[in-house]
Amino acid sequence: MDELQSQIETRIADLDPAIEVLDVQRIGREDLRIFIDHPDGVTLDHCEAATFQLRDLLVDYGLEVSSPGLDRPLTKPEHYARFAGHQARLRLSDPIDGQRNFTGRIGALDGATVTLETDDGDVEIDLDRVHRSNLVPELTEVPS
Repeated sequence: MDELQSQIETRIADLDPAIEVLDVQRIGREDLRIFIDHPDGVTLDHCEAATFQLRDLLVDYGLEVSSPGLDRPLTKPEHYARFAGHQARLRLSDPIDGQRNFTGRIGALDGATVTLETDDGDVEIDLDRVHRSNLVPELTEVPS
């Protein structure tokens, strides 16, 4: 899957260097879900252009190209730096002190280690231990 994701990232960068491929997920054996992001937000035009750029993959896969949504995946170290101060949920491939799931505010990023500020205190997590992570949508109060 890493090779396929790398090919998709290269082809999308050829289309528009500002579009970032956040994640490529294989759904079943025949479908690909591709999450993209853009500094100005993802529009329907971005999704359509990315789908057209990857149209040859339609021979082997069904394609779903979409924005990351409010629970945006965090797949690269720079994502943790960009979203410092936001709530995130991290699921680890191997546990820290018996725990695999952590939720907290993203703190400092030091190389490939992120500090997650949890209710139980700060936890330093090596990013190579992270199996999956995403932002946790935070509701803001609307003034009455």
